[in-house]
Amino acid sequence: MLQRTLKKAISATGVGLHSGERVKLTLSPAPPDSGIVFRRSDLAPPVCLKVHPSLVNDTRLSSTLVSETGVRVGTIEHLMSAFAGLGIDNLLIDVTAAEMPIMDGSAAPFIFLLQSAGIVDQDQPKRFIRVKKTIEVIEGDKWVRLAPHNGFSVQLSIEFNHPAFNRAPQTVHIDFANRSYIDEISRARTFGFMHEVEYMRSHGLGRGGNLNNAIVIDDEYVLNPEGLRFPDEFVRHKILDAIGDLYIVGHPLIAAFSGHKSGHAMNNKLLRVLLETPEAWELVTFSDEHDVPSSFHRLPEVV
Repeated sequence: MLQRTLKKAISATGVGLHSGERVKLTLSPAPPDSGIVFRRSDLAPPVCLKVHPSLVNDTRLSSTLVSETGVRVGTIEHLMSAFAGLGIDNLLIDVTAAEMPIMDGSAAPFIFLLQSAGIVDQDQPKRFIRVKKTIEVIEGDKWVRLAPHNGFSVQLSIEFNHPAFNRAPQTVHIDFANRSYIDEISRARTFGFMHEVEYMRSHGLGRGGNLNNAIVIDDEYVLNPEGLRFPDEFVRHKILDAIGDLYIVGHPLIAAFSGHKSGHAMNNKLLRVLLETPEAWELVTFSDEHDVPSSFHRLPEVV
């Protein structure tokens, strides 16, 4: 298994979900072992932020990187989820504002963008973080956990006492040894409640949200005319978010992730606990593809 980057640079424009600001996003190839780096190219001089759990310092409804000088790159989880789904290790992301474009509220437009640019193997082995010991974070009735597993799987449950949620399963378990990220997860959209809109906007959030980039729910129903893409789209989106949050650790995880009522803050705290527990993980590469867990054999082919 080799590291991956893009074949060529590609750009897109959109608006930030929370800021409402227009932003141009440019994804460019990067050398082996350079990781995922965001660059605020609208600043003079430009400021680079390499993804790492220690830089996630704002988790209000999204995951936001914040540099030591206060430079922000927000709502990165959907883009990071797409990188994880396609197995991309090294990339330079130029942005012209403090928040990623929300696109349609899922990772699917980013998947399309990345596949349009083309994905190539590089001349260095892909590095994985293998979880050797179970770690967890518990806060009241909420919890998240990483456990040893020869592959990558996710099991999440949500709990909303609301008619729209009660009509659908609120727990999903996916083992990526036999399921596809692109088919099962990438199209699931972010969601929010009408009664939260005024509160969010008073706190500078949700200013770019609308029925084209989020599922909106009133006191009883989903308001989007087209309805849901999956009966359990809500919890599938939480899985999409979790995969993106976890990829901020910088490498694919060989582990089973599970959680109940989790969110960006707890996902990030779990990564920090993992990194602070040296005996719980190891960095590994594979010289023989037959030794690679089958979850990672399902990554889309390079072009």
